Amino acid sequence: MTNDLAQAVRSALAAVNDPVSGRPLDLGMIQGLLARDGMVHLALAVPRERARDYEPLRLAVEKAAQAVPGVLSATVVLTAHRGAAEAASGQPAAPRQAPRTPPGQGPMLLPSIGAIIAVASGKGGVGKSTTAVNLAAAMAASGLRTGLLDADVHGPSLPRMLGSDEKPASAGGRILPIERWGLKAMSIGFMIDQETPVVWRGPMVMGALEQMLSQVEWGTLDVLVVDMPPGTGDAQLTMSQRVPLRGAVIVSTPQDIALIDARRGIRMFEKVNVPILGLIENMSYFCCPNCNHRSDIFGHGGAKAEAERLGAEFLGELPLKLAIRETADAGTPIVLAQPESEEAAAYRRIATRVAAKAMGSTGPAMPRFVVE
Repeated sequence: MTNDLAQAVRSALAAVNDPVSGRPLDLGMIQGLLARDGMVHLALAVPRERARDYEPLRLAVEKAAQAVPGVLSATVVLTAHRGAAEAASGQPAAPRQAPRTPPGQGPMLLPSIGAIIAVASGKGGVGKSTTAVNLAAAMAASGLRTGLLDADVHGPSLPRMLGSDEKPASAGGRILPIERWGLKAMSIGFMIDQETPVVWRGPMVMGALEQMLSQVEWGTLDVLVVDMPPGTGDAQLTMSQRVPLRGAVIVSTPQDIALIDARRGIRMFEKVNVPILGLIENMSYFCCPNCNHRSDIFGHGGAKAEAERLGAEFLGELPLKLAIRETADAGTPIVLAQPESEEAAAYRRIATRVAAKAMGSTGPAMPRFVVE
């Protein structure tokens, strides 16, 4: 059934006219066509420098795929891929010349946003996404015009943490972000089924990320918090090369194995000249919900010691508490679900400091933050 649906979609796309050339869509532009349980996902390989020109084609392909019997939802993204220029032009490939700009580089995106902050970690499972969502929610609650971008294409978690499965709308060829809890948010997870894997190679991942950066109608924002994927790969390079990052916040647990990976993340940002705003120690200690006994199950103070060693600021510590996990799974960050809790106060303190460092004197007045 899956293969039949994919073939039906491919056949339907053969009838789509390319608004740029006026000819039928070159099926060689289609990359990574996936069809499963009525959900269709594909990328169109186009010349990077003409991505905006191909937005009408993307919409036409998405509409044609959506109209195929058996398709419940279709998502189409643009990606710059080897051979994209030849495929899009329909002409024989010319002798390959050296590219004018390296992959992932080009004009800076989002130049009008006040401050763009990356929340990163060297490895997964350290609570980076939970931290990013709570920091963004705290900033929005303080009155800052705040956006939240989920840059983890392979493992998007933003829809669950914001409690929304809404599909983004579009207007004037632009994607409208999901608005929740005073935040403008975007994630590939809003465009695909929750259980559908994104089986894309690096160039397609970078294409999807650049689309969320350049084709989403973010409007005027004071700050954009970017929840980065773990590691030091394509997404990190794309973000550091294509948007004016004001700085990065590194999240780690206290244990040595997490700190080793955190060091790699710090060194990567240093190599691309992105300032480190500070380190956060997550899961710093466990507090028993029955007797309030404290246990340092992952050790304690490792991130603080690492920050001192590197000359970076230690932004604070957050406990391993059931309420943080429960509120995240329920779709309401703890800073909003339990604003009087110690955990919410810790997130707000860190958010205040991060915003002050990132925005400096160019941002809105900081007294709108409430510091406990």
